[in-house]
Amino acid sequence: MTQASRPTVLPADATGITRAAMLLREGGLVAVPTETVYGLAARADRDESVAAIYHAKRRPSFNPLIVHVSDLAAAERLAVFDARARQLAAAFWPGPLTLVLPLRAEAGLAAAVTAGLATVALRCPAHPVMRAVLAQAELPLAAPSANRSGGVSPTCSDHVALSLGAAVDLILDGGACEAGLESTIVAVRESGWQVLRPGPITREAITVVLGTVDSDGTRNAGIEAPGQLESHYAPGKPVRLNAMTAEAGEFLIGFGAIAGDASLSVAGDLTEAASRLYALLHQAAASPHPRIAVAPIPGEGIGLAINDRLRRAAA
Repeated sequence: MTQASRPTVLPADATGITRAAMLLREGGLVAVPTETVYGLAARADRDESVAAIYHAKRRPSFNPLIVHVSDLAAAERLAVFDARARQLAAAFWPGPLTLVLPLRAEAGLAAAVTAGLATVALRCPAHPVMRAVLAQAELPLAAPSANRSGGVSPTCSDHVALSLGAAVDLILDGGACEAGLESTIVAVRESGWQVLRPGPITREAITVVLGTVDSDGTRNAGIEAPGQLESHYAPGKPVRLNAMTAEAGEFLIGFGAIAGDASLSVAGDLTEAASRLYALLHQAAASPHPRIAVAPIPGEGIGLAINDRLRRAAA
């Protein structure tokens, strides 16, 4: 990266947060850590600010954005909540759950945020830095992952800088993200509810709150929320899944008893594996090996979300 393309990086302290909030109010782009991945934030109520997100990420215009809010009251000004949606918010907000709900006509969001849909994706994040930025900016913030569209999501500030360069006005460096996977996305509809993207909050946990299983049999063929593109999270090299050993020219990402060149979790812990997934995909992409292999990951709990990301990375 040349000096000209190097973005401004500030520690996520009081000074950095104040600077970030000021830039966001002025319409700028700021990369902010969340408990999931780093988000590329802009004010969600200004067309040109939202357009700048799409331009910086080279993101397809039909792929909607998640809007981050400070609390339930702020969310209810943007979308229509029913009893089920409020139950989910009470159980999992602040936290890594995104709700897809009917958009209020008076929401005042930029049209590009929803990609022309009648719904909006909302999340109340738990990370103290993102919460402080939301509080000081006093705005809803559109914030997809802070990387080029389709690539591996960023879990540290270096990932953001390498992917976006000076396309972002400021990066707040808050260290590595804890969860390491994007939020679970749930659509709440009259006919039931549906997990659109698996994530840190499992379907089972949602079922416990709502008291019913995913009852919406309707599967929309279009894009309703981020992370639904068939090819996504791609490291720029061919990816082979369920690999027990490395073949010639492969960087093997291990898990459990399969050691590999680096391991998601030597102990076979799925939460640790989720937190390390994108960091190891970045490491494998930067290695001299022309291909990547990944050991089998159990398809249970958060393993469903890990396998979802790996399947799309390999597509």
